[in-house]
Amino acid sequence: MGKEIKIKQPKLPVELPIVLFQVNEDGYYDNCTFKDCVITRDDLERIRFDQVQFDRVTFEGDFSNMELTDCIFNQCNLSNVDFSKTIIHRVEFNHSKLIGAGLSESTLGNVLFDNSQLNFSSFGYSELKQVRFKECMMKTSDFYECTFQKVDIQLSDIDEANFTNTKLSGVDLSTCKFERLQVSLESMQGCIVSTEQALGFARLLGLEIKE
Repeated sequence: MGKEIKIKQPKLPVELPIVLFQVNEDGYYDNCTFKDCVITRDDLERIRFDQVQFDRVTFEGDFSNMELTDCIFNQCNLSNVDFSKTIIHRVEFNHSKLIGAGLSESTLGNVLFDNSQLNFSSFGYSELKQVRFKECMMKTSDFYECTFQKVDIQLSDIDEANFTNTKLSGVDLSTCKFERLQVSLESMQGCIVSTEQALGFARLLGLEIKE
């Protein structure tokens, strides 16, 4: 196992009032809980959530160029939503669906994805610093040409994930499940894998293994 990566938790008040989501002209929402509702952007130029908890909330549509700071998503549905060019800082996604979510060209810092579904999600060209994926479904997820710094992927299914042109030095994949990854040889330098996984990569490179 690699060195434990510390992820800063969202800074939230002990109690947050539950409020109905209503469109604010300035697109700024803070210090509240949204629960059991659907949120759409409604053509707001900018939208920012600061110290907000989302419980069983569904997002729909285009949320590109959004800012999320000190937020928690619990059992939310964010599938197929456009979160490209979004800034995400000290945020947790717990037991949430992000299937097909688009997070390309985004900046993520101190973010936890816990027991969440990220199959077919796209992080291409994003910067990830101090980010953990724990017990997630990440089949065919796309991390093309990302910048990783202190990224942790634990006990997750990453089969067919694309890490092409993304340096995985220091990233520990030894507890993850996969049969095949889209990677370049340069990407894998310094990556931590199990013995069984190493044999699989050797076969992908065309080596004949004598047992």
